[in-house]
Amino acid sequence: MTQIPTLQTDRLVLRAPKPSDYPAYHALMAAPAAEMMGGPYDAETSWMAFGAEVGTWALLGFGSWTLCRSGSDAFIGMVGIDKPPHFPETELGWMLAPAARGQGYATEAAHQARRFAYETLGLATLVSYVDARNAASIAVAERLNATRDADAARPDPEDIVFRHPPPEALQ
Repeated sequence: MTQIPTLQTDRLVLRAPKPSDYPAYHALMAAPAAEMMGGPYDAETSWMAFGAEVGTWALLGFGSWTLCRSGSDAFIGMVGIDKPPHFPETELGWMLAPAARGQGYATEAAHQARRFAYETLGLATLVSYVDARNAASIAVAERLNATRDADAARPDPEDIVFRHPPPEALQ
């Protein structure tokens, strides 16, 4: 089984999800805004999604991290690298609890996760699938210098695909 590494930024810790994160995760996935991620989800569906966030580490060697502010262990969101069978490409994704939004945390965490994907996993490309109504996530993708790829396949035909710069463009 793959050990989930802990990553750090100046303000955040990206750590392995744990059972005590689930109530905050479920609150996020049950909220009306979760419609932009296929929700809102009931408790059973959000529990299965939470398990998938963790389980992909064992299945694929990568997955999602829980985000916490440095010095705190409280869940404020997740960032991850994902490639379920219905995704055409490997995705870099993020989600934040409402109280953590608007502070640059998603961009900061996604930078760190992307670095891990490129430097540790050796991936050559990443995309982010973003609901066209999600202005905040579109802004994060743009801050990450990802560009719209209208020709890319997508799991949901309504999503916008943002293609991240390749590793060599970030050095």
